[in-house]
Amino acid sequence: MKKQFMTPLIVFALLVVLLVVGLVKAKYIRDVPSPLIGKAVPVFSIPTVEDQQKVFSNSELKGQVVLVNVWASWCVSCRAEHALLNKVAQQGIKIYGINYKDELSDARQWLSAYGNPYVKNAHDITGRAGIDWGVYGTPETFVIDKKGMIRYKHTGPMYQQDIDDKILPLIKQLQAET
Repeated sequence: MKKQFMTPLIVFALLVVLLVVGLVKAKYIRDVPSPLIGKAVPVFSIPTVEDQQKVFSNSELKGQVVLVNVWASWCVSCRAEHALLNKVAQQGIKIYGINYKDELSDARQWLSAYGNPYVKNAHDITGRAGIDWGVYGTPETFVIDKKGMIRYKHTGPMYQQDIDDKILPLIKQLQAET
């Protein structure tokens, strides 16, 4: 009788341990290294969300320090960081967007409802550009230097502390470089 009681208890305890270990590791998912750090922005030329007759390409990311934010209207975490992106854009930081695997009408409605912090938005309906950028999911944000090199990747939603502790200091450093 004791043995029958102990087996489920041991199995339950092991599952709890696995859950705790998984949660602790998930905390560090933002630290997933990107093989693109220090490399040029991937080559792309994609119609924009704003006007499908116009394109957004990698060449537009050279000559200035910018953020590139990969987002989607169906992404709950994107909604969590969107107000912060609007605030950052109002501070003069240029943000370009890559709308990832999203219906055009949904993307436009999202920007109309929540504000548009982006200088320009690529409409990556197929997800091909996202693959080239090494996107795991949305949201993801990249810091691009004046030479068009990826200098930092933030996986997941950004919070004010991320902006204050990582993004803004890096942007200031990169802007000071010649």
